[in-house]
Amino acid sequence: MTITQLQYVLAVAEHKNFTLAAEKCFVTQPTLSMQIQKIEEELKIIIFDRSKKPIQLTEIGQKIVNQAKNIVNEADRMQDIVEQQKGFIGGEFRLGIIPTIMPTLLPMFLTNFIKKYPKVKLIIEELNTDEIITRLKNGHLDAAIAATPLQEEKIKEVVLYFEPFVAYIPETHQNYAKDEIEVDDLNLDEILLLQDGHCFRDGILNLCKNVSKNEFNRFQIESGSFETLVRLADEGLGITLLPYLHTLDLNEKDKLKLKHFKEPKPAREVSLIFPKTELKIQIIDALRSTIAGVIKGAIVFQNVEIISPMPKK
Repeated sequence: MTITQLQYVLAVAEHKNFTLAAEKCFVTQPTLSMQIQKIEEELKIIIFDRSKKPIQLTEIGQKIVNQAKNIVNEADRMQDIVEQQKGFIGGEFRLGIIPTIMPTLLPMFLTNFIKKYPKVKLIIEELNTDEIITRLKNGHLDAAIAATPLQEEKIKEVVLYFEPFVAYIPETHQNYAKDEIEVDDLNLDEILLLQDGHCFRDGILNLCKNVSKNEFNRFQIESGSFETLVRLADEGLGITLLPYLHTLDLNEKDKLKLKHFKEPKPAREVSLIFPKTELKIQIIDALRSTIAGVIKGAIVFQNVEIISPMPKK
């Protein structure tokens, strides 16, 4: 059997469809089917139950797929070792970034990185945390930038920085006159939140887990945009919390509405995460170094309390 044949098996296992798997592998469907049949004949087993829709793995097929992932990863590692030995930093690199980090961090480091490492072809996708974890495990991402800790056994986390939460409070609100606020000043019912699926939303809910909540809400508004939440707050519909980097581009008038928390400031931990196999580690290290260089000075807070990005159970 060959590495290519194993890659075909993995593609069918993922997409549960021979035609779609062939498209993703850039071969014809008969070619892919024939190569998988050759492996089944060589091993004298059936990997896929073709009678089911969508196609399902047999019991032995699942074990074969698990082993195939290891073999393909190790084959990739051999090429990686050669490139590291040559000091080569290049090739395709797939990076995922969560939506609440992408618009602020990416412009800070992207230009520097592509100028310094022109042989790296960065493919960047905005994905939520669950999608990132799935794609890292399936080998469809090389690394990602996300809020941590995630407590995923097969994923390594390298902390990039700690980003405090900042309250955006309009002039009409009772806490506007305060220089600094405390978590106890928050009323969960009046906090405008990002929609479900954003880990920053979960961080706020975890931050406010001990804050009293009224029995009835006047209304509930959730949005996918910090800009929308800021404008709604300006209309007197509540307050919102922002990651620190999102506050830097506000106009001077809106910056007057920002209220920092007293120390230790609630913050999120932002990390570069990647599979523990550490494939393409030379590019991962280059990315970490580049981000560290541009973030230095932008976030200078030290006394912080890390708020979990994971949903409350």
